[in-house]
Amino acid sequence: MSRRGRVAVIGLDCATPQLLFEEFAGEMPHLGRLLARSQWGPLRSTDPPITVPAWSCMMSGRTPGELGIYGFRNRADHGYARLSVATSEHVRVPRLWDLLDAAGRDSVLLGVPGTYPPPAVRGTVVGDFLSPSTSARWTHPAAVGGELRDLVGEYVLDVTDFRTEDKARVAQQVFDMTEQRFRVARHLVTTRHWDLFAMVDMGPDRLHHGFWALCEKDHPRYDPAGPYVSLFRDYYRALDVHLGTLLDVLPDDVAVLLVSDHGAQPMVGGFCVNEWLVQTGLLVLTAEPAGRTPIATAPIDWRRTTAWADGGYYARIFLNVAGREPLGTVPPSEYETVRQHIVDAVEAVPDHEGRPMGSRAFRPEELYPEVAGIAPDLIVYLGDLRWRSVGTLGLGTGLYTFENDTGPDDANHAEHGIFALSGDGLPTGRRNDLSIYDVAPTLQRILGVPAPAGQRGRVLV
Repeated sequence: MSRRGRVAVIGLDCATPQLLFEEFAGEMPHLGRLLARSQWGPLRSTDPPITVPAWSCMMSGRTPGELGIYGFRNRADHGYARLSVATSEHVRVPRLWDLLDAAGRDSVLLGVPGTYPPPAVRGTVVGDFLSPSTSARWTHPAAVGGELRDLVGEYVLDVTDFRTEDKARVAQQVFDMTEQRFRVARHLVTTRHWDLFAMVDMGPDRLHHGFWALCEKDHPRYDPAGPYVSLFRDYYRALDVHLGTLLDVLPDDVAVLLVSDHGAQPMVGGFCVNEWLVQTGLLVLTAEPAGRTPIATAPIDWRRTTAWADGGYYARIFLNVAGREPLGTVPPSEYETVRQHIVDAVEAVPDHEGRPMGSRAFRPEELYPEVAGIAPDLIVYLGDLRWRSVGTLGLGTGLYTFENDTGPDDANHAEHGIFALSGDGLPTGRRNDLSIYDVAPTLQRILGVPAPAGQRGRVLV
């Protein structure tokens, strides 16, 4: 490969090895041809395997701890309620397009998470799914927005309200969004000069969360007679056609990376982590919640509370530390003893049938070489990510629930996404040791830009 090559990244959020490399591989001929000339395999994601921060970690070679980004929302201070949404402005390490921009080279970015507000790099940026609307500053340059409206009409940033029982609408929007995203991708790669093209389609993620129980046999609520049983197959067949049309318009000398940030698996149910903390005496309330109550507005007696948690695809447990939180109760000298007590207790929690749940609790300093920002004191994978963390109080279901407090959701994230890198002179064949941190240094080598100091991962070419 040239030391100054070009790269096209085709990102599929939540694309899962078991589906693309196994279940539907025989029905995706364009994918099959790409794999035949690629170095490919499952890609170990970040901890936690969450869209934000995973894409920024992939494009920078830095960990969530180094970014100080542990999910979509992070503690803004050591108070009890204020959270901030992680946007492009929170990423303070160079990503691939920043390195190219410094070298006077062009990038085209389409829907890559971590690009709202759109960075003013050389080239073209279409903001990600966190863009509030197409009335906001969602493209760079600004005139690109009008160009895309002329091309496709109303540009779809994301599927609206995908956690709903209105399955017909969500399914149609997922298919339409993917079709539109690839149409825009073909337009941009053929009308712009670029050294790096990177797109991300959120379609697989929204499909998996909305329909896993209706399509996949490994889900406990799977119904083989349901109306959507063939939806995954239909979608991946259509996705393969879109992939083929994009590959057809990419120049022959471009290295192509097909990649995802994490995978998916069935969500068995939700574990009410704050209810559990109440039962164990670690979270003390001043009154019983009057119905469903988010933890941020719950009546908490902070002067008697040891710990509280946030909900999501994994649990974030925070200790109420004296001298750190406003009304902290845990003496710093007892911090590690209390934290170990919670680790032992949460890992021993059984599932709804009394069987071992298989939860894993991590200290941030065990996961990351550096811990920036305000990290959780514990990062917990409930049931090895087959259970969701439900932070809401007052659901009336006990510790276990099978109705998501944020709307219907059939899938949780899994720790392995996909990776397939092809190009003249690049290695081929399956690998089982691929890491999300290998992506940035590998693409930097192909692009011919130097690696920043402190970057993680290996060069695979």
